[in-house]
Amino acid sequence: MASTNDYIKLHFIVFLWGFSAILGMLITIPAVEMVFYRSILAAIGMAILIAATKGSFQITTTDLIKLLFIGFIVGGHWIAFFGSGRISNVSVSLVGFATNSLWAALLEPVFNKVRIKKTEVFLGLLVIAGLYIIFSFKFQYKLGLLLGILAGFSSALFSVFNSKMVRRVPAYTITFYEMIGAALFIALFLPIYKMTWASNHELQLIPTTMDWIYIALLAGVCSVYAYSVAVELMKKISVFMLQLALNLEPLYGIIMALIIFKDKEKMGVNFYLGAALIVSAVLLYPVLKKAKSGKQKS
Repeated sequence: MASTNDYIKLHFIVFLWGFSAILGMLITIPAVEMVFYRSILAAIGMAILIAATKGSFQITTTDLIKLLFIGFIVGGHWIAFFGSGRISNVSVSLVGFATNSLWAALLEPVFNKVRIKKTEVFLGLLVIAGLYIIFSFKFQYKLGLLLGILAGFSSALFSVFNSKMVRRVPAYTITFYEMIGAALFIALFLPIYKMTWASNHELQLIPTTMDWIYIALLAGVCSVYAYSVAVELMKKISVFMLQLALNLEPLYGIIMALIIFKDKEKMGVNFYLGAALIVSAVLLYPVLKKAKSGKQKS
């Protein structure tokens, strides 16, 4: 059973992930190279944390393969999320990411072999309605939003898998091997990226001093700390509730982006109407859940 402290932790890490979008825009090297360094530093940070807390690196071969595979999904998620921000802006990438609640509502019942809950489907439909409002007008960042939606899907997918893994593997150990998996995925993706999307078909692997500082913050605070806490919270909080809380990430991120980047983040009225509808799912979830619980008790 989740406590008030657990929900405070949840919203704090959501805030940190919203801030990660800001850091991603401040870093000058491209998104793919950036997340490559982020995953490596995060793996190193997790190794230090496990050693310092006398945790365990031991894991079965089967679980190792599973965690590396989930890490591949995490690596793809980061590329989609930060790539979305680079070809559009922070607001667009965060709103696309907010579709994770819809994906979680569909994926969790499939993998856990339970019935799809009507409440979660309804909230997922609100997300679709919000996206429709955004796309129905002249919207210049369609590819950026599609990448953001892909980031939302991949986030829900690895969260579902992690909710199973955390039942038998410590959260720090999960995070360590998944960061290695993310680094391996991006390393394998770099040659493809170089031949296709990289500027002048060249990789930019030399960050500036400030880039290193921002990447270290991404790896240490937004990955090692936030990701580990999120995995640990999965023991007490459902995947859907976690993903729904993550819908507040656009709210936090958009507010910070408007303050920091100003005019670059200003969008049309339709964008904010759609975004408001998506984020409203977060506010409706506890109300509907409480009403349903009260009805069942009666």
